[in-house]
Amino acid sequence: MIKLELDFRGSYNLVILLVFSIVIIPTTCQDADVMNILKSTINSPLTFQWTDPDVCKWRRIQCDSSKRVTAIQLGSQTLQGFLPKELGKLTNLQRFECQSNALTGAFPYLSKSLQRLVIHDNKFSFIPGDFFTGMSNLQEVRIDDNPFSPWQIPNSLRDCVALQTFSAQSAGIVGTIPNFFGRDGPFPGLIFLALSNNFLEGVLPASLSGSSIETLLVNGQNGNNKLNGTLAVIQNMESLKQIWANGNSFTGPIPDLSRLHQLSDVNLRDNQLTGVVPPSLVNLPSLQVVNLTNNYLQGSPPKFRDGVGVDNNMEGSRNQFCTNVSGQPCSSLVNVLLSVIEPLGYPLKFAESWQGNDPCANKWLGVVCSGGNISVINFQSMGITGTISPSFASLSSLTKLLLANNSLVGTIPNQLTSMPLLQELDVSNNHLYGRVPSFPKGVVLKFGGNPDIGKDKPSTTASSYGFEGSGSKNNAVGITIMILVGAIVLLGVGALLFIKFWKRPDNDWRKSRSRHEIMVDHKYQWDENVMNASVAGGGGGGGEGGGALSPTGNMVISIQVLRQVTYNFRKENIIGKGGFGTVYKGELHDGTQIAVKRMQSGITDETKPNEFTSEIAVLTKVRHKHLVALLGYCLDGNERLLVYEYMPQGALSKHLFNCKEEGIKPLEWKTRLSIALDVARGVEYLHGLTEQIFIHRDLKPSNILLGEDMRAKVSDFGLVRLAPEGKASFQTRLAGTFGYMAPEYAAMGRLTTKADVYSFGVILMEMVTGRKALDESQPEENIHLVTWFRRMLLNKDSFQTMIDKTIEIDEETYESINTVAELAGHCSAREPYQRPDMSHVVNVLSSLVEVWKPIVQEVDDVYGINFDMTLPEALQRWQAFEGKSTINLTLSPSSLQTSGDNTHSTTSPNVSSSNP
Repeated sequence: MIKLELDFRGSYNLVILLVFSIVIIPTTCQDADVMNILKSTINSPLTFQWTDPDVCKWRRIQCDSSKRVTAIQLGSQTLQGFLPKELGKLTNLQRFECQSNALTGAFPYLSKSLQRLVIHDNKFSFIPGDFFTGMSNLQEVRIDDNPFSPWQIPNSLRDCVALQTFSAQSAGIVGTIPNFFGRDGPFPGLIFLALSNNFLEGVLPASLSGSSIETLLVNGQNGNNKLNGTLAVIQNMESLKQIWANGNSFTGPIPDLSRLHQLSDVNLRDNQLTGVVPPSLVNLPSLQVVNLTNNYLQGSPPKFRDGVGVDNNMEGSRNQFCTNVSGQPCSSLVNVLLSVIEPLGYPLKFAESWQGNDPCANKWLGVVCSGGNISVINFQSMGITGTISPSFASLSSLTKLLLANNSLVGTIPNQLTSMPLLQELDVSNNHLYGRVPSFPKGVVLKFGGNPDIGKDKPSTTASSYGFEGSGSKNNAVGITIMILVGAIVLLGVGALLFIKFWKRPDNDWRKSRSRHEIMVDHKYQWDENVMNASVAGGGGGGGEGGGALSPTGNMVISIQVLRQVTYNFRKENIIGKGGFGTVYKGELHDGTQIAVKRMQSGITDETKPNEFTSEIAVLTKVRHKHLVALLGYCLDGNERLLVYEYMPQGALSKHLFNCKEEGIKPLEWKTRLSIALDVARGVEYLHGLTEQIFIHRDLKPSNILLGEDMRAKVSDFGLVRLAPEGKASFQTRLAGTFGYMAPEYAAMGRLTTKADVYSFGVILMEMVTGRKALDESQPEENIHLVTWFRRMLLNKDSFQTMIDKTIEIDEETYESINTVAELAGHCSAREPYQRPDMSHVVNVLSSLVEVWKPIVQEVDDVYGINFDMTLPEALQRWQAFEGKSTINLTLSPSSLQTSGDNTHSTTSPNVSSSNP
């Protein structure tokens, strides 16, 4: 027995040795072959002493215990030649360094195990766009000073999740800075980003806000466009220690840097920065070096503390400081005028003109003086944006304030009424809103062309599409008529709801049922306070379902019933999957089809119950033909399920993007228009036609469902939030889908109904183009649909090329598409106030869509009420039915089959009632 055991062990060891020799030895030989090829292509000098048969003994080469090459370090050796493509076969290679040589040719692919790549100061001509694919261990990249042919920072870089340093200065990079550099990007540890001396253009991406980057070098871009926009994003880069943005075309003021306590090196020279140097920069505790030369900065020249290196070369600088003495204050008039243009963003045209310390002596643009005092401010037709500053009131000698024909927003400040000599105020043809303050008698007020003057909040719609506000008299008459019509319609709707929901003779049949049956089919209504808290703040409350329940209604459905109608949630019944769970198709015993969303069970992530409670909270408060109806829900241990009406045609995304895969016909343009109008009406209802204002937060094609007749309904209300009255809310935790998120929400968490408008604009762009909001199969500059769409929209010659090729285009269709494209661009405007309300969107789309007349009359239509129609239309329909004395209404069944001893079908009985 002992001899046999020894023989067995010996045989086992022999097998292991054979396997090692078969697998490891050839791989080691492969590494040696690759190194010998490298030796010949770079013509290695004798000083390398690369002569030993064991390449692991070569200088500047490192291997692991299995004789696999892990590091090649050839920096500063005056090497010439090229790198062989066989280097990619060194599958254990972790470090590759060949900096400061004269190597040429294309740079080859390297191992996915690479951790450090240092190849700067060579003559490489090309680097593959997918070079970084799968390099999840890569921490450092330094590829500066190589004459690469023009290339964009590739999307494959996203795979480098361990990246800490990315330096690609003077590397032939074109295009824009990708938005994946930043807080929410794939590089949580990125601290060094250097992209200087390339051909980049566009703005600093908002994604940089809140990032961990300590060094940001984007200076010296070549080409005509360069980097531009403002530097506002850096005020939220609290880890920043060094910022070089010099030699670009940045505009606007230097942002507030008070939170950047570690910032020590600031170079912003040779841009087009305007405004005063903020005290937050002057007082930075760690500041060591600062350079602001050759901008258009204004106000008092800053005086930095001793020890700070300052470029004090004022000769030839474009800066328009009021004096040449650091720290010397400007005159009071200069300070007032600078405070006046601060809310306007310190426009460049003023910075170019406003020189010296006396506005009257130097004839400043827009400033008229009399007797050494400012008497007139004339900023008319200057294309300025922003708000009207209350500081105008400090100009006590001002007789005329002329601000007409600009794009000013906000309200007229009350402080202007205190100006003692004011004779005329002209703010006509802007985008102002709110009450006009009461000025002294004799002051000529001109505020026409501001459609929202007198309103509590701006609509931001009429002027952009050529609609003019009517006179106050007509408005008053119209409002009075609408109030009367609305009162009549509301009475009718109230009567309808009373008949449908409160007058059901169901007490008797409830009494006859067993306790078990009532527990199965008895609906519950979430306590209103809990609903409000859930929608506004993301859930909460006690109890099994995360909220308080009170037995008033009929919405709870047992888990046994839902298991039965979905055949125990079998795979064949799955009709969709999402981040919060799986959706199953079910069929009741009477043939009614339903959709059952089953939340992922056993997951501690608190967002899951929050979404559950939010959906119930919203869908028990709202009802609209273009919102998917909630039929019931289930709470059973960890199981949380929601039951909806079934939408047989599925999600809009399937019809827009997956026609070939699904084997379905592409949507015709008229169908797309009809769907867009349906969605707009549903969102308009959420935004303003309910008792409370709801913000969906996740509008996208996969959350738009289509019925058998291709009519659309908005779904997925788990991320809905209540809109606070009179202001925006700021969300600490973002929710939604990238590509559809409004810039102000993605960057700052600022949430208003205009975030939904932006998302709807992206959906319109997808309908026009057939492209997804984010399409990584496209070139880098075209990945983001909104950016590409805006660019194409500006060029009328290329407009037709971006239309979805599956759409049959005639003259009428082309005009319709053109209108929708313009509407999409308006909805996705960068600033929220530039976007229309959904009511205006509905008006634009409804003018393009033929009136839909259903073949089968709906319940609402029986009463002459359609929740989508205007109030005058509703009144007319109601009057048409006024002569009817009785109305027979059969409610849709809500029967559910139980798994108990008895089987019951619960239906609502017919209701006959007198017409009110």
